[in-house]
This record gives sequence, structure tokens and C-alpha cells, in this order.
Amino acid sequence: MTATNAHKYVPAKLARVWNISDFAKRFRLDQFEEKRLLKLLGPTATERQLLMNAGRRPL
Repeated sequence: MTATNAHKYVPAKLARVWNISDFAKRFRLDQFEEKRLLKLLGPTATERQLLMNAGRRPL
């Protein structure tokens, strides 16, 4: 009996990591929201985490 590798190597997608301050500037978040994200996630987070947790106040 011979062993076969039925699973092919599939490279994983790398998650984009943002600095919270840069993300807040890019998406025009106010200082309150930036501070909330810093408390919640720390100084850096993945783009998915930020998009799922960020909110903007209505104009």
C-alpha cells in the first residue's frame, strides 16, 4: 500500500492588517469611534475585524 497526498496545497489568503489610526483616517471615523476601536481591538486589527466593528454616526 502506498500513501498518497490527496490534498493539494492551496495558499491561504493573507488578511490585511490595519493600524487603527490609519483605518480611522481612511474611513473618516470620529475620535470617539477611533478610541472605541482601540479599546476593543488594540492598536492593530484585520480589515475584517475593523469593518465588522466600526460604525459611523449619521451626519
